Amino acid sequence: MTRYGTAHRPVLTVVPDSAAEQGPVGLSALTQAPMPADVRGAIVTPVHGRLMATWMPLRGPSRVPQGRVLLSWTCTDEGRTDVTAQLGLAGTQTLLAVWPGLRGEWSGVVHPTVAEVTELHAALRLATAVLDRLAE
Repeated sequence: MTRYGTAHRPVLTVVPDSAAEQGPVGLSALTQAPMPADVRGAIVTPVHGRLMATWMPLRGPSRVPQGRVLLSWTCTDEGRTDVTAQLGLAGTQTLLAVWPGLRGEWSGVVHPTVAEVTELHAALRLATAVLDRLAE
């Protein structure tokens, strides 16, 4: 139960068509294929220097979790990929970045932005919590 009295439902699911997977997978394993039709994109999290991804289903909540980055991509006719990143904030989500026309395995291109933004968001949340505690 959450503090609002409703049961906690997971926002994220494991990668479709991969029953052996019990959690996030490396983003690089997903980048060369189109996104499945039943997902909005992949929530990515930096873990030990790698970007780990978990699909965010269409049927789930539409909001990107606070401090997380949702990557979505579409393949173009030229064999390139257009990638969009959205950042979840406390009251909304916002466009973080767009990378048009990427080729091949593109996780290394988006990695610096995703890692820096998620770390900055975590630092700002910590600073806000400390200031709130000091103000009490």
